Amino acid sequence: MSPTTCTGPSPVRASWTEPEPPEPRTAWERKLMDDTMIRAHHDLPVDATSAARAEATGLRLVRLDNDDADEFAAWQRSVARGFFDGEPTEARRRAGMEFLGYRRLIAVLDPGAPDPQEPVATFASWAGGLSVPGGEVPSCAISSVTVAPTHRRRGLARAMMEGELRRAVEAGLPVASLTVSESTLYGRYGFGSAASAASLTVDTKRAGWAGPVPAGRVDFISRERWRALAPDVFDRVRAVRPGEFEMPGGHWDRFAGTRPDAEKPELLRAVQYADPAGTVQGLALYRIEENEEDFARSSVEISSLIADGDDAYAALWRFFMEMDLIGTVRIAEQTLDEPLLWMVADRRAVTVTVRDHHYVRILDVPAALQGRRYEAPGRFRIEVADPLGIAAGTFAMEVDAQGTASVREGDGDGESLPVRLGITELSALYLGEVSALTLARAGRLSCPDPVALARTFRWSAPANLSYWY
Repeated sequence: MSPTTCTGPSPVRASWTEPEPPEPRTAWERKLMDDTMIRAHHDLPVDATSAARAEATGLRLVRLDNDDADEFAAWQRSVARGFFDGEPTEARRRAGMEFLGYRRLIAVLDPGAPDPQEPVATFASWAGGLSVPGGEVPSCAISSVTVAPTHRRRGLARAMMEGELRRAVEAGLPVASLTVSESTLYGRYGFGSAASAASLTVDTKRAGWAGPVPAGRVDFISRERWRALAPDVFDRVRAVRPGEFEMPGGHWDRFAGTRPDAEKPELLRAVQYADPAGTVQGLALYRIEENEEDFARSSVEISSLIADGDDAYAALWRFFMEMDLIGTVRIAEQTLDEPLLWMVADRRAVTVTVRDHHYVRILDVPAALQGRRYEAPGRFRIEVADPLGIAAGTFAMEVDAQGTASVREGDGDGESLPVRLGITELSALYLGEVSALTLARAGRLSCPDPVALARTFRWSAPANLSYWY
């Protein structure tokens, strides 16, 4: 928008209005401007303790300016290198600056390096909504954590992670969360595996469709239409699925291939499912890979399947299972309890591979535990150990018959069930995927009646995060 300018004959003390800021370029930028917590977290300076730790080794730990093109380009190159990606193109740099302005970008710089502006370690975080049993809590999402091979074993990852967790606490975020490329990295900081992911590979020639045939219809749509519809359908699903995270800026366009830096978007196909009333309840994106030796055994890679309800789920899966010339269907980031396994005639036609995926770290025990609902009442005295000292303490927790918890610091009363565990284990329990009984049997928590604890913390809807961030 143009600034308001003054007119008139007198040049003295002319009327003046401050220029209005430019319109935000993306929905996430608008959210960044409007949401106090997101803005406050984004703008915090780097943690002084972590900065001093880096400085003691001759390095600088800094927060970058999202609007500085040179700083962003150098940070993006370092991230790409850390994840074995290619050198970012100019289109990718521009798209990154446009879509990642909401992220808090941290870098470690080496003044003695040949290029002192090229980060030797990177970190990104932002505040967003994490779906939990029965609700949603604000979370500090973490991504783009890299350390250059030339600067390993100097404590840089620890300095960045611990400092940024302390900053998240200061911003009032009760939990932190991340997706992992390596399982062993984050338990040392108190993160627990809270939502696993299943990858399914289906031999469609053998499986046979034995599921329902819903009314309604499946139709091909453009990627642009998918992009327009997906956020609303996803938010309806996210509201009842623990483990999903508010979609980060730029991700919808990345999925749909509608970003200017998209690679081979023409290979991507989109379909929708609409119920008999015409309401779109399901969406899917996929690619086909031809089998040149046997065209009747080509394969489908489903990159996104969003189903708001059983009919949408069944209709979309039936569409893929009965496609002509397709012998294999693959999809990742699914729940551990997929209904598809009960919709095929031969379950051995579906290969399921499970891995850890979404990790959670509780930062504020009362706020986090009060932010979710529970399936059974109970009274507990929870003693939490935390290697970073962020969330350690003893807490009295009472869950009423409606599944609402009241949590405060203190020992509780003589009727409270004593529980002793680490912050990693409490964080793993948080979304309801792993049973407290399982953790007790594994020696990961101590409780005289782990069945009662498990009954309270369990949740009927399976935890899942359907993408990476």
